[in-house]
Amino acid sequence: MNFYENELKALKRSGRYRTREVLNYQFKDFASNDYLGLAHKKKLHRETCEVMENLDVNSSKASLLVNGYHQIHKDFEDKLCEVNGFEAAVVVGSGFNANIALIESLVRKGDMLFMDELYHASGVLATNLEDVNVTFFKHNDMAELEGLLKNSTAKRNIVAVEGIYSMDGDLCPKEVFSLCDQYNAVLIVDEAHSSGVVGENLMGVYDLYDIDIKSNHIKMGTLGKAYGSFGAYILSSAHINEYLINRAKPLIYATSLSLYDTLLGHYALRYILENKEELKEEIQKRQAIVKEILNIEIDGLILPVVIGDNRKVIEIKDKLLAQGYSIGAIRQPTVERAILRVIARLGESTKDLQKVCTMIQSEVSCEN
Repeated sequence: MNFYENELKALKRSGRYRTREVLNYQFKDFASNDYLGLAHKKKLHRETCEVMENLDVNSSKASLLVNGYHQIHKDFEDKLCEVNGFEAAVVVGSGFNANIALIESLVRKGDMLFMDELYHASGVLATNLEDVNVTFFKHNDMAELEGLLKNSTAKRNIVAVEGIYSMDGDLCPKEVFSLCDQYNAVLIVDEAHSSGVVGENLMGVYDLYDIDIKSNHIKMGTLGKAYGSFGAYILSSAHINEYLINRAKPLIYATSLSLYDTLLGHYALRYILENKEELKEEIQKRQAIVKEILNIEIDGLILPVVIGDNRKVIEIKDKLLAQGYSIGAIRQPTVERAILRVIARLGESTKDLQKVCTMIQSEVSCEN
């Protein structure tokens, strides 16, 4: 029996039906979150393999709290703390699991979570796993957030924002840091799309805004985007880190992050720091191209082009694919209105980015 036949038909009628497509390496990639092109750096792979070849094990083997915590994990955590200015770190299996870990463990009975309405689906899902009291505030609306914090009677207040939002591509306001400090709220910043892309040292919005790290600050970053690997990490005070290790289910009950991915992420971090000036220059070139051709200013490397029609975004995506260029076509419910999501990644040339932007401009002009 086809138990979900009606639901699948409804998705197809609304233009929201999805399929998997095996990656074709012949296409120019303007769709993935490999912002710096590090997933293609064979030197990082070779360095990782050289270390792995001399290890006694291939796998991390167990959870962090059994015997799955290796020196490789600790060395990477220590380096993350050093360059980001936090007291403690813990590696996690994925950014999705990191958000689950943070929300389900930190928000206890009597607490209140204030979450930006455009926060990632993993965080939103986590609010449904426990008895989490959550209020969503308008995207980047600091006046509304201040009102909520000022009038809150909760035992603890927790605020969750993204450094750069995954679909809109815009930055969180700097004011969120001062507000959380003023009202003594725990602040979670999901830096999945900002770490490696913005800041003096390309470490994200804490770096960009030159934030003085405090005990209420938490940073979550992923390795599967700008770092060209897989996994995630959580940076915090030693106190919060201790609590997470004792309470967060994705840390306690899941096998620890693979040794290969941890090493690859560590070498990527080193590469970013050693080449930050060149990388920043290349990022700025791509931002300038987008501004020149599409008249859109992007804060990072995410270019969202609002189309508003589920079928039309797929049509445009397929047209570009026929020309050898892969871009994203994002539909409801991921976004309110269907968008083309283009990643101006350093893994492809500025010349090809110009071509992509020009083709999109042509399609958008035809629609208008």
